[in-house]
Amino acid sequence: MTDMNLAEKLIEFTSNWVQATKEPFTSHPTANFLRNDLKEEIATIVKKFDKTYGINASAGAGNWANIPWISILNPEITTSTQDGIYPVYLFRADGSGFYLSLNQGTTIPTKELGKAKAERRAESIKQYLLTQLPKLNVWGQKKIDLYADTALGKSYETYNIVAKYYDISTDLNSTQLKNDFLELLNIYKQIQPIYKELKTTDFDSQPKLQTQLNASAVMKKSLPDDITPLSKPFLLLAGISGTGKTRFVREQAKATGSLSDTYCLTSVRPDWHEPSDILGYISRLGGDGNAEYITTDVLQFIAKAWREIIDAKLELTVDDDCPLTVTGNKDELNKVRPYWLCLDEMNLAPVEQYFADYLSILETREWQWHDNESFDYRCDPLLKSATIGQLKDKNKNELRNALGFADGKYDREWELFCKHGLSLPFNLVVAGTVNMDETTHGFSRKVIDRALSFDFGDFFPNEFDDFFEPTVTHNALSYPIDSQATIENLSAIDIDSDGSKSINFLKSINKVLDNTPFKLAFRALNELLLAVISTQPTDERQLQAVWDDFLMCKVLPRIEGDYDKLAIINKAISSNEQSLLTELAVILQQALSDIWSTTNDTNKQRPDLYRKNKEGNALNIACRSKAKLAWMQQRLERSGFTSFWP
Repeated sequence: MTDMNLAEKLIEFTSNWVQATKEPFTSHPTANFLRNDLKEEIATIVKKFDKTYGINASAGAGNWANIPWISILNPEITTSTQDGIYPVYLFRADGSGFYLSLNQGTTIPTKELGKAKAERRAESIKQYLLTQLPKLNVWGQKKIDLYADTALGKSYETYNIVAKYYDISTDLNSTQLKNDFLELLNIYKQIQPIYKELKTTDFDSQPKLQTQLNASAVMKKSLPDDITPLSKPFLLLAGISGTGKTRFVREQAKATGSLSDTYCLTSVRPDWHEPSDILGYISRLGGDGNAEYITTDVLQFIAKAWREIIDAKLELTVDDDCPLTVTGNKDELNKVRPYWLCLDEMNLAPVEQYFADYLSILETREWQWHDNESFDYRCDPLLKSATIGQLKDKNKNELRNALGFADGKYDREWELFCKHGLSLPFNLVVAGTVNMDETTHGFSRKVIDRALSFDFGDFFPNEFDDFFEPTVTHNALSYPIDSQATIENLSAIDIDSDGSKSINFLKSINKVLDNTPFKLAFRALNELLLAVISTQPTDERQLQAVWDDFLMCKVLPRIEGDYDKLAIINKAISSNEQSLLTELAVILQQALSDIWSTTNDTNKQRPDLYRKNKEGNALNIACRSKAKLAWMQQRLERSGFTSFWP
């Protein structure tokens, strides 16, 4: 039995439990297996995490317990399962499965306070922790059913804070079990500084605090009020090494969630050429020859973003003519946080190859709003149902476990994913960090067309004088909630209520780009209008700031070449021999007249749409595209070739 892994040992004990309780307790091998083999397996994991933690196991004292358990105790919080807070494996009385629970000791509080007051206090502690540690809200379920028939066994159900259930009739995965366990141990460690305050708080004597806790019981996590929705969920952050591109993504994740929960860092490898490198693949190399799906951290993170959507009570529905559809309302949507996937050094490998599936699926996203309150979202699948359908039930369950859908509460959604595929969750924001040098690959217009490209040094400059005490703050960014600009969406924007100003602006740009490979199409117009809708400008300067950023993110990154490629060949524009960049500057001087000036007069500058000063007020800056065009033209004159990238 010593060669068994964690999953096998947990199954071994649980499956033998019911029969064991019908036999004499003393020296029973099942009880000894719990106290020795299984306890030691769990202790190996715990001691690597923190050597000071204690591990206790009990199948009963003199007689069989109704609910056997294995507990993990942080001595800074408690040294006994009779009091305090601790992780514990709780095994169902009927032997059908077990829970990994964050629970509370019941015996001492009940003796000191009485049953009713002790249970009220336990509920207050639970709600306080759920408020202070948002990760708990999504880590597991709040209620458990142990099929207990004793007062002590039922008290574990009442005092549960959060738990994950494992059904032994499914194929349990040791790696997933260990990951879940380590996640809970990390949460448990965060409780340590909070617990001292909790232990001395009399919740009943603080009605204001109690009212707040009661409210938190029905109020889920939600996004900050001052977030800025992006017009596209795919960002390219380009700049020289060391400017803080990866850190920027980390800080964005922290602003609306947490690094442990809503952030995933994936380092791109130079040998990536297939979508399978990032999304996983079917393998038949197992001993039985059956197909199994090899997942990646990216696919697991995508599934995690889906669990956030499901846990927010948004509903998945199916229409015969449409992909899997998410339906909900604004209140439910506000509970769904953005999940930030950071692809570090994204262009070490050719993006058009390994990211091809995402780039295609990205354009199938479709949002539909009804009366500006309820919505439908649908998208074609990244992981197709035909791929999942190649797996036998055992391997399909392994995939389910690997993607975090093992909990029974995801039964319906998992069945839908198997039938219709796993599509792109709307709350996933992909941010690729990019260094443009001789060691990396360039970007085709296919990639640039589908991304928001930021010259990081222009949008988020490194001001050395602000190193110790920053004078600006970055806006919190979130996922887009529109995919197609409509007159209804634009009607609320008085400064451009029918989009005609923005359309005429883009037409003037396209007149210069006509007969060049840089000409813009409907996708660019839609994304310009979506940027206007997302930003909600209220005056000409703000509207022109949106246009200015659009030029920087969507238009200028497309332009590159030598003198011949960038020469004006449209005689309707200019009869003089000059570059396309020069003619663009002439057109923009008129189109961006309110912000084109180089003066330091803030009335002639534009507002920064991504940063504020440290007091939270608008930050005025010079026109970005004017400086970039001048830089690109100087580079062309100096070296005979130019591009947008530094």
